[in-house]
Amino acid sequence: MSFTEKEISEIYNTPLIELIFKAAEIHRNHHDPTRIQVSKLISIKTDGCSEDCGYCSQSARYGTDINGNSLMKLEDVVQIAKEAKYNGSSRICMGAAWRNVSDNSDFDDVLEMVQSLTNMDMEVCCTLGMLSDKQARRLADAGLYAYNHNLDSSEDYYKKIISTRSYKDRLDTIDNVRGAGMSVCSGGIIGMGETAEDRISMLHTFTQMNPHPDSVPINALVPIEGTPLEDQTPVDVWTLIRMIATTRIVMPKSDVRLSAGRNEISKEGQALCFLSGANSIFAGDKLLTAPNNNFSDDMNLFSALGLTPSEPFEKKQKPSINTRYKDKPLEKEKNKWSRPGHKIERNEKARIRKN
Repeated sequence: MSFTEKEISEIYNTPLIELIFKAAEIHRNHHDPTRIQVSKLISIKTDGCSEDCGYCSQSARYGTDINGNSLMKLEDVVQIAKEAKYNGSSRICMGAAWRNVSDNSDFDDVLEMVQSLTNMDMEVCCTLGMLSDKQARRLADAGLYAYNHNLDSSEDYYKKIISTRSYKDRLDTIDNVRGAGMSVCSGGIIGMGETAEDRISMLHTFTQMNPHPDSVPINALVPIEGTPLEDQTPVDVWTLIRMIATTRIVMPKSDVRLSAGRNEISKEGQALCFLSGANSIFAGDKLLTAPNNNFSDDMNLFSALGLTPSEPFEKKQKPSINTRYKDKPLEKEKNKWSRPGHKIERNEKARIRKN
């Protein structure tokens, strides 16, 4: 299903009460409205990224108070995953603050994490930066269920947030994930100073994909001190609901994930997000570096609303593991990823403040 930008704009600008009703109707046509996917996000390698993403506290360019760590040990990741599974999570997403995946021992260790968690009967997702075709296939062989790589915003506004990689790099990574047969997870961030037209343009890009991403995280910016966007005014809950409802309508079969910024929303606001088509959340008290709701609060809310956490592999079968994931490339791939190199004034100011 494809939409023009004009059609998406008309949907987005529908009176909110009508928009919620339409989204709820479409949601019920394609999903069980009482089921919700619960994911646990683990920052397996924190801080020290070379990128200049204006929203990110993990960029080495900015003076944030994030405590970094090298790659976590396998046994520590497994223990966190066991606790998350016990608390109702069906998916584990592992995030590493890398520009792109490198063919080194750290990547080998991540592959072992993937196969270990898959063998625990968990859906496993990774977000590791840009990814080549061969690296995607190794992850798929290790049993990776999904790969997350967000577009963040429209192609035009992206250039005002990030200068160290291009929009095309993101689209190419998504193509590599899809080519390896993995589930695609890709969404964006609202509240970075973009216009409604930018949000609509981003959704239009997603609707041109065939098929649409399997899951679409909608993040509300959490301003972090020290980043270029530290003084950005957060979006209100009505804007978030409008974005979720529009996403549900234009991508009816995708899971829509209520992601970063959820801890700033009232229980009633979250209920409206679920009514508008959100059917997935991140649970646990931290999302990489940003605060989040804890498991017990979420379970209490689910109980009040009559929502039940979904089981792993309800929508797609468990990946098989092929030991060829252990086969290291004979030679390292040449880095093809771009560095546009233009200057973003507020990013430069934040970098200078650190120094």
